Amino acid sequence: MSPPIESGDVALTELALDRQPTTLQVHARRSSYHRFSPRRLPKGSYLFGPFAVLVVWQFASVTGLLSPQLLAAPSSALIAGYELWTDGVLASHLLASAVRAYSGLVLGVALGLVLALISGLTRIGEATVDGLVQVKRAVPTLALIPLAILWLGIGDAMKVTIITLAVLVPVYINTHTSLRGIDIRYVELARTVGLSYSEFLRRIVLPGALPGFFTGLRLAVTTCWTSLVVLEQINTTEGVGFLMNRARDYGQTEIIVVGLIIYAVLGLSSDALVRAWERRALGYRKALGQ
Repeated sequence: MSPPIESGDVALTELALDRQPTTLQVHARRSSYHRFSPRRLPKGSYLFGPFAVLVVWQFASVTGLLSPQLLAAPSSALIAGYELWTDGVLASHLLASAVRAYSGLVLGVALGLVLALISGLTRIGEATVDGLVQVKRAVPTLALIPLAILWLGIGDAMKVTIITLAVLVPVYINTHTSLRGIDIRYVELARTVGLSYSEFLRRIVLPGALPGFFTGLRLAVTTCWTSLVVLEQINTTEGVGFLMNRARDYGQTEIIVVGLIIYAVLGLSSDALVRAWERRALGYRKALGQ
């Protein structure tokens, strides 16, 4: 038998019903929420800016405001890129560039992550590693090219090494910052419940370091391509940079634009893949913009 309803319960029920928000109140709360938290943009909307620039660029070329000797039109670059692709020239050079860029990216990400864990979790690691990485961060990576040429020659080993050094810095800095930003209460909780060191790493350290790691990885995937642009200008016989360098000698601006578009597409697609991975790995978070 259910307990009798007393007058106090009736009063609480009526109070709860009075506090139920109306439709207008719910709408007002949602409007107030979006005033502080901007709504998430639809997929692909971040391409609006580049698309607008392409339209203005094409219009300036068609109307004669922009000379093809200075900069070829986007349509001319698309035609040149299609011809290079059908001839099989572009595919071989693109493969050579991708091997260099992703070799340096994988090595740099792995090295940056390991150094961040060593420096973030041990005092001797921080004393020995952090200072070296900070010195490396202060020295522009491209300034190391002359020394790298003397040590490693002008082949792919030098190019992959330079890309690795450029990539490890953002991965290290962001992962190390996230590690050091883990709330001390989680560490005390792990100590209280008696977690082993391996469980502490798996349940506390790695989830805490993931946001910074993904931020560093997004910077790294674009850094590897921007470094490659410069490196492929140095005594290279294959690669997208080589195509652009040769096109400069013959005044073929449409092929230079093709190379720039390839670098932009590869950088953006790599960043999009990392962002998709990040959303999947950090889906448990409720943050601004999600």
